Amino acid sequence: MRKERPPKKSDRFYLKRKAMVDDVLVPMGIRDRNVLDAMSKVPRHLFLEEALWNHAYENRSLPIGHRQTISQPYTVALMTETLKLKPTDKVLEIGMGSGYQAAVLAEIVEKVVTIERIKSIWVATRKLLERMGYLNIMTACTDGTSGYPDQAPYDSILVSAAGPDVPEALLRQLKPIGRLIMPIANDKDQRVLRLIKNGDRVTRKMITPCTFVKLVGRHGFEEGS
Repeated sequence: MRKERPPKKSDRFYLKRKAMVDDVLVPMGIRDRNVLDAMSKVPRHLFLEEALWNHAYENRSLPIGHRQTISQPYTVALMTETLKLKPTDKVLEIGMGSGYQAAVLAEIVEKVVTIERIKSIWVATRKLLERMGYLNIMTACTDGTSGYPDQAPYDSILVSAAGPDVPEALLRQLKPIGRLIMPIANDKDQRVLRLIKNGDRVTRKMITPCTFVKLVGRHGFEEGS
C-alpha cells in the first residue's frame, strides 16, 4: 500500500472513479468493501495514454499497445473479489500489462509479485508503479506461465491472460490452502475459472464469460497462435 494525500473531491477523476464504483460496480454485484475502496482509490487514467483519459472510467477494456489491453473495471473487481483477499496475503499476478490490476491488489494485500513477458511494457510499468509509490509490488520480466518460484508460496494467484488450462507450475506455487483465478480459452469462447486448493483437493468452477489476450509462454499458447 502507499501513503498519499486523500484525493480532492473536486477532482474530475475522483468523481469519475466514484461514479464507476457507485453506478457500475455496485449495481453489477461487487460487494467486497476492500475491493470497492481500492477501485475508488487507484487512478485508472494514469495507466493509459493521455488521449484515453476521458474514457478511463468507462466499463470497457482499452488498448495499452503491443496488442495488449487494460481489462474493464468490472472484470478487475470481480477477479479481485473472487480471491477473498486478506491484508496479510501475498499474491502472484501473471500478466502485469498496464499495472492497474497489480495496483488494485496492492491496495488490499501485503505483497504483490507481478510478471510481464514483454520487456518494453515491463520497463514502462515498473517505472510507473515506482513513481506512484507502490513499495509492496515486486515486478519481473519473464515467462509467467512458469510462475515465480523464488517468492512462492502464494496465498492467491491471478492470471490476467487466457490460457488453455492452469499451468501445473502455478498450482505447485499456491499455498496448501489457496485460490487461483484465471481465464480459460478454448475453440469456442473464454470463461473465468475459479480454482480453490485445499491440501490435495482442488475444486474448479467456471464463473463468467470473458475476453482476454492469450497467455503466451512455455505452458500457455505459442506466440502468434
